[in-house]
Amino acid sequence: MTDTVPKEKRSEIMSRIKGSDTSFEDSFRKALWKRGLRYRKNVKGMTGKPDLCFPRDKIVVFLDSCFWHGCKYHCRTPKSNVEYWEGKIERNKKRDKEVTKFYKNNSYKIMRFWEHEVKENFDEILDKIEKAVKGKN
Repeated sequence: MTDTVPKEKRSEIMSRIKGSDTSFEDSFRKALWKRGLRYRKNVKGMTGKPDLCFPRDKIVVFLDSCFWHGCKYHCRTPKSNVEYWEGKIERNKKRDKEVTKFYKNNSYKIMRFWEHEVKENFDEILDKIEKAVKGKN
């Protein structure tokens, strides 16, 4: 099925989609800050632009959106422009694997969490990150 929206309108719609600082990321970061953890966010100079980075501890955290990163439980391909979306999400998944490999090969601890994991286990995910940063894991 082809896209039902003209190219210019689709471009406008897509430009409004946030790539970072979503409400779920914002509330997660605030909770970490409240626990006394200091981090850098959306670090442009780092491979894959981690959502959170603890440079001194060599820890990077990625909060992967179920749609954009192809969660097998929650990602639903849009009904229009299916070929584009399937390709886009597959490229994102491939890039995620390459980014993970890069950090592992460079002695970083990489932590990836699905959006649904964070929403369902908010405090547990915070605990995991806090333990990693404070050297308990």
